[in-house]
Amino acid sequence: MSEPVSLAMASSPFNRRTAFGIVLASLLAAAGFVLLSTFAPDLRIGREGGASVLSKSGTGFSGLFELMTLLGDEPETARSPDDLGSDALAVITIGPQSDPDTLKEIIDARRGLTTLFVLPKWRTIPDAAHEGWELHIGRLPASEVDQWLARFVEVKIGRDKAEAGRLRVRDGVFAAPAPPDLQWAASEDALISAGGDHAVLIEAKDEPFFVLTDPDILDNAALKDPQRAAAAIGLIKMVRPNDDPVMFDLTLHGANRQHDLMKLLLEPPFLALTLSVLAAAALALAHGLGRFGPADAETRAIPFGKRALVETTAQLMRRAGRLDLLGPRYVVLMRRRAAAILGAPHGLRDEALDDWIASRDKDGKGGYASLSHAVRKADSEAELTSSARRLHDWIARRFRERR
Repeated sequence: MSEPVSLAMASSPFNRRTAFGIVLASLLAAAGFVLLSTFAPDLRIGREGGASVLSKSGTGFSGLFELMTLLGDEPETARSPDDLGSDALAVITIGPQSDPDTLKEIIDARRGLTTLFVLPKWRTIPDAAHEGWELHIGRLPASEVDQWLARFVEVKIGRDKAEAGRLRVRDGVFAAPAPPDLQWAASEDALISAGGDHAVLIEAKDEPFFVLTDPDILDNAALKDPQRAAAAIGLIKMVRPNDDPVMFDLTLHGANRQHDLMKLLLEPPFLALTLSVLAAAALALAHGLGRFGPADAETRAIPFGKRALVETTAQLMRRAGRLDLLGPRYVVLMRRRAAAILGAPHGLRDEALDDWIASRDKDGKGGYASLSHAVRKADSEAELTSSARRLHDWIARRFRERR
């Protein structure tokens, strides 16, 4: 290595260890960015409000989850369709922006399993001043709620205002104060009602499905009142079969995103493939950081000397595919040299000259005639090199004898 290059390396502000640390930190930062970008939607569930069990807004249900946990009955959460196949009581909280196709998949997955569906009631917008909070704009139109309700029972949301201070619970299992501005459905057959046909909790005929028309009986807004919090626990116990676990669904709120390539690569069963590829890349990087042997010295593009000229010519002949023509031409060259050494007559040419040289050869079978013939008939580079070297040595020996 030249002196200017050595001085440049010595004055460099980064050594190998520092550069390796920078590269490693960059790789870790990139991996963290990919992971957060991939799973950010799952981590944001509930942070933007909504009707999920992770939401702390007034229309969310995190309060019920925490209350049950404090009572020693911690619920589960369903983040995939496979989780919904459990025998646990599934609580499906529907929001105004929920996906109807996803809800249909949930209904199909819960066929024959006890499920509580909670209908939406309020139209809200995020509160910019508080993360996770919402501002009520007003009630959802009854026609919009009817579209959700029609998936379970053939009734419609009532248009009139229900005047009731307390709800009527079948068999008087628990006391239930009526929430303000009650949302009810017109049905005579109800487990919980506000009197008459003002049904609040309805059981489907063909499936073990329960539909709660007013979410304010279970949501966070209801739990600020101790009596309504007790009524929420009582409602869960009422529809819960045989003290089975309670499971809140999150797939309807974005936990089960489909067609996400990065998430597919970072979750089983393809996680093993991803880790294998990363391990192979790490090994390739480690292999590239090491050096085997000293660094090659910088050489001229066109070197000097006879040897370089010969090697360059040989490479050109090899690439041109003309090595098979070298043997006969080399024999002609050596014939002229042998004739000059032995003092051949000037009138002899080609085969006649070969015969004259052979007649003065004392080596017999290993002499000039057999050596020149071997050079002409060589069919490979190695054979041509070997036979040409033997012919050259014969000429050199004759030259030494003449001297």
